[in-house]
Amino acid sequence: MRALYTGPRRVRRRWPQATNIRTERKNFAFRYRSAAHCIQIFRDYYGPTHKAFAALDAARQHALEADLTALLDKWNTAGPHSPVVPGEYLEVVITKR
Repeated sequence: MRALYTGPRRVRRRWPQATNIRTERKNFAFRYRSAAHCIQIFRDYYGPTHKAFAALDAARQHALEADLTALLDKWNTAGPHSPVVPGEYLEVVITKR
């Protein structure tokens, strides 16, 4: 899986007052107690997931949870008892004028 890359040109358009912009792709290992724990964290604290579940009836919430569990299982790099899911992010360091 490849994340969208926002390079220095796009960042520079957003922060024209910057004198220097440094970007670096990095990786982070998201660790959870279980797939259910991961889904609950996102339901409680991540706006888009929270809104998605809130917009669905109980049957569709269950289907979404099953789909998310399957996705977590697919990307899990550890065992089923303590999922670890890799994620790429872009570190941006901006120096202002």
